[in-house]
Amino acid sequence: MFDLGFAELLVIGVVALIVVGPKDLPVLFRKVGTFMGKARGMAREFSRAMNDAADESGVRDLQKSLKTATNPVGSAMDGVKDAAKSMTSLDTDSKTGSNTSKLSAERQEAKKKIEASAARAAADRKKREAEEAQKKAEEMEAALKSDAAPEKDA
Repeated sequence: MFDLGFAELLVIGVVALIVVGPKDLPVLFRKVGTFMGKARGMAREFSRAMNDAADESGVRDLQKSLKTATNPVGSAMDGVKDAAKSMTSLDTDSKTGSNTSKLSAERQEAKKKIEASAARAAADRKKREAEEAQKKAEEMEAALKSDAAPEKDA
């Protein structure tokens, strides 16, 4: 915007440090930052209002027609791109019942089946691991009891 280089910013910073002082410099930068944020917000709002006004008055349509008149090849290519995009889009159309929508439904169904079988397999694995851990704990307790029993007799 102002096309300031690093050297200019450094000079401005040193001057601000001398004039304002190191104690109040963070407060100054914070105020400048909030001011810049508000200014950018106001500029953005102004730009949005101008674009809305241009849309309402039809300036965009005029601009598009002028672009078409000055660059017919570019506008023709835009039309070709739009047509190609509409032909290759994978939107499902329930009215036509196209193969794409059927495949999409089949894929969703397959996805649900795979997720369900993976969840079942994980649950079975956890159950099996829990049973193995339970058996191992019982064996260890039995071993501890058998080791503790001879000591009580002696």
